[in-house]
Amino acid sequence: MTQDLARIRAFVQVFDAGGFSAAARIHGRSKALLSKYVTDLEDYLGVRLMNRTTRKLSLTEAGEAYYREVREILSQLDDLDATITDQSAAPRGILRVSAPRNFGERTLLDPLFEFTRQHPDVTLDLRLEDRMVDLVEEGIDVALRISRMPDTSLIARKIAETSVAVCATPGVIRAYGAPKTPEALKGVPCIVDTNMTGQANWQFVEDGRTVTVHVDGPVKVNSPVGSLVAAQKGLGFALLPSFLSDSAISKGELVPVLTDFLPQRPFLQAVYPHRRHLSGKVRALIDFLVEWFETNSVNT
Repeated sequence: MTQDLARIRAFVQVFDAGGFSAAARIHGRSKALLSKYVTDLEDYLGVRLMNRTTRKLSLTEAGEAYYREVREILSQLDDLDATITDQSAAPRGILRVSAPRNFGERTLLDPLFEFTRQHPDVTLDLRLEDRMVDLVEEGIDVALRISRMPDTSLIARKIAETSVAVCATPGVIRAYGAPKTPEALKGVPCIVDTNMTGQANWQFVEDGRTVTVHVDGPVKVNSPVGSLVAAQKGLGFALLPSFLSDSAISKGELVPVLTDFLPQRPFLQAVYPHRRHLSGKVRALIDFLVEWFETNSVNT
């Protein structure tokens, strides 16, 4: 098997280099050995793979088909070798991570910086921004998102559950009453986070079916923190992620309502480009975050 791989690799190296002499210089092998390997491969397959002249080297029709397939196989083997080596070693190198700004600042900084502290050979390049980044185009290793992953070109691993709350100040509750059903929100002032999926169309579950309620009110803001502050100022009911609302609720500043009607929310997920093998540093970070959210009482 080792000899077969050596012959196949020699064939690919010679064609990629444009000739036997060039391949010998690049890969530190003799021209005679490379020629022998390619000839042995052709004899084994029973077809000519290359047309050789003193000035030019080209592939035959069979050679072109064979080259396309074996080059991909060699690439996969090299990728797998690098991944196994990477996983057996301590995480190292630049780790580019993308996350939403508000969620990142409130919830992710602690675990991400702790991971970096525990792995001194890792350089964390953290991008906190609310736009949907193109992981491949921008060279991002992993994005931390609260989503349902509609993009099938990416792979996602669940890190933690998420939850939300509809809440308002005690004063707003006294003025408008606590809504008993989602439909009751149509008659009260609501704060719209335009950054949120659905924006003014809030979704609930009632009698086992999804109900969408269009809300309106005095404030529209493209920030969950902005929605929190507006709610705390008594400007209306807000739909807030738990990582923002929990503290205000525990202090009595906000009162949750409609808790029996809240739908299952998307998960906090680690999203990364579709690759056959995941690098060790990314795998280590994802494993660390899963354990972190399991063992720390952090609500998302």
